[in-house]
Amino acid sequence: MEIWINPACSKCRTAVGLLDAEGAEYTVRRYLEDVPGEDEIRDVLARLGLEPWDITRTQEAVARELGVREWPRDAGARDRWITALAEHPKLIQRPIITADDGTAVVARTDEAVRDALSRR
Repeated sequence: MEIWINPACSKCRTAVGLLDAEGAEYTVRRYLEDVPGEDEIRDVLARLGLEPWDITRTQEAVARELGVREWPRDAGARDRWITALAEHPKLIQRPIITADDGTAVVARTDEAVRDALSRR
């Protein structure tokens, strides 16, 4: 199990605390420093069952600068979104937990973290 975090994020700290409380074995990835490439983002999206726009933090300053809220949300624009996430990892929703069973969850709630724990 791996969790993508930004240590400055309270939801990330809460998720890590819950994983620790449950005695989970996991690896921390500080994704702003260890930036996922486009292929990794595609893999995580497949594991999540989501599209790139579903995990994009559209309120970030860089999102406003890029104008991502105006971008099409369709198959033709998918690669553009993925490239933006790889080039500007701050846009990636957090925390993301990749579970041992090949799935992943956006773990912004305690329930989502517990869901990931149940997939071990």
